[in-house]
Amino acid sequence: MEAELSLPGHAVGEGGDGAATQQQPAPLSQSQPMRLGGAADDEDDFEDHKVPVSVEVCLRENSVCSHRQVAEALARYLEGRTLWYRNGPLDLCDSEDPLLLQQVAAAAICDADPRLHRLHSPLLFWQYTPRIYVYQLSDEGPADDDEGEEGVPSYRELLLPALDLAGQWEALQFDSAIQQRLLSYATSALLFADRGVDGNLVSWNRVVLLYGPPGTGKTSLCKALAHKLSIRLGGRYRQGCLVEVNAHSLFSKFFSESGKLVSRLFAKITELVEEPDVLVFVLIDEVESLTSARKAAVAGSEPSDAIRAVNALLTQLDALRRFPNVMVLTTSNITQAIDVAFVDRADIKAYIGPPTLAARYEMLRASIQELSRAGVIAVDVALLAAGCRAAACVDDTRRLLLPYHEAAAAAAASLAAQGAAGVFGCSNGSSNGSSFGGSHARGAAASGAAGGGGDGGGSSSHEQLLTNGGAALAAAVAGASFLPLPPPGLAPEQAAAAVLSLQLLQAAAGCEGLSGRTLRKLPFLAHAGSPALVQQHSAAAAGPTASGPGDGGSRGVDGGGSAVGPGGGGGGGCSARAFLEALREAAEREQSDRSQLLSG
Repeated sequence: MEAELSLPGHAVGEGGDGAATQQQPAPLSQSQPMRLGGAADDEDDFEDHKVPVSVEVCLRENSVCSHRQVAEALARYLEGRTLWYRNGPLDLCDSEDPLLLQQVAAAAICDADPRLHRLHSPLLFWQYTPRIYVYQLSDEGPADDDEGEEGVPSYRELLLPALDLAGQWEALQFDSAIQQRLLSYATSALLFADRGVDGNLVSWNRVVLLYGPPGTGKTSLCKALAHKLSIRLGGRYRQGCLVEVNAHSLFSKFFSESGKLVSRLFAKITELVEEPDVLVFVLIDEVESLTSARKAAVAGSEPSDAIRAVNALLTQLDALRRFPNVMVLTTSNITQAIDVAFVDRADIKAYIGPPTLAARYEMLRASIQELSRAGVIAVDVALLAAGCRAAACVDDTRRLLLPYHEAAAAAAASLAAQGAAGVFGCSNGSSNGSSFGGSHARGAAASGAAGGGGDGGGSSSHEQLLTNGGAALAAAVAGASFLPLPPPGLAPEQAAAAVLSLQLLQAAAGCEGLSGRTLRKLPFLAHAGSPALVQQHSAAAAGPTASGPGDGGSRGVDGGGSAVGPGGGGGGGCSARAFLEALREAAEREQSDRSQLLSG
């Protein structure tokens, strides 16, 4: 299915996970005598200190090329190259290898870990070791079980890696290191099984429980994890399979039948797991419906048949422990209802809460970038910055929107310049904005002037603003007195980027308490809830040109007017600034509607 390659200096195991392969030395053979000291040990120590860089390579749909050949070709391409350590696509346009140009649909650096190396910084070729994973997406949709009770399917099966789940892992935004934690957990579970660790002495059940309020991405994370692991472990398993259990179909109106339905379902899952070259993930969403506390049934508040269902589930989970190629992923919104015996069987019990400011900002940023790519939001040719018109910006919104850490630094510098940051421990003009503008000011002195080039006292105030998930920063930028003005001393394009990013930060700050599910639909609600934006796109679709108020049909933006899209004519999009203002207003409406609904 997939291929994994780890070069240089690290042997590729027989399909094992890259992390396990790199951390464990190759076994000594008769041709590899043990060496005490010397140059060989120094070289091994040097290799151990290299930063592992995960590169995932997706082959074209019609490709029949060997995955190992593609991995070796990409390893040759990376030799001697400097990489930027960040998640994102790897451009192969300058490759001269026809194998890469003809067979590869996309390549990307994934799961960059800030604990190993600073993000958004260069890695010289001798500083990193590439871990290359080659895979091909399955375009087969999910298949329902046709033997469920009364025609209701008891589970849905999806082959992995799946086209339906492509990009979902990268789209998820969590402030905690839960994604890295889950990947490390899977690696350890595989390693313990491979080494034959006695499960009676050291126990692991390969059961994960994610809990938290609705809409925070628990189910999406489980599916994305199954997709990710099917890629990472593709060299070991022929294929992956996601079995999504329909828990509500396992309860019968007939007495004592629920336990039998659970046993029948897991008998089918066991048939899949018995194939050692198939990696199986069992997803049970809203697991509390299957693992309701047995004490409630004893007290009479739950039907006694629920006891049999819980007992059957626990028995089947214990039976799956003997198979190393299965993992059970579960989610819950109501943890109080879950039986304690099931909680004890879960290796990882992770809380997934509402997104913090950083996560909200990055989720909205990705949404705005997608609307910019689709032409809904146009290129802003001129932007109003700091009360005066900036020079023409030839870049589009996708590049102008700064990452969160740069936007937060710009906000701290802007607050100081506006005299609003004194409550956070810095006086007017003292904030050091040197961390702002990384992608817009590399090699330029302007980045150091973002906050007036203070004496370094702004660093502590910046850290204070970012404590508690950015709560202080959110409160500051959400205040009525804050204006999205760029810090002084910036070049025109930097100022334009700061203005847009501060507007987006304002909108994200106003989304406090909203779930990830709500945040994903907020850009659509912003467009639909703004008559000006809707009318503008209607006019653009009706005629060859569209102009906003006051711009006389020009391509630029004047005041709050609209902007004609990059292609001109009927492809016009709305101004990024106008859309971000509509996004902020949509967040306020959503908060107001939600408050009225919940207050009764």
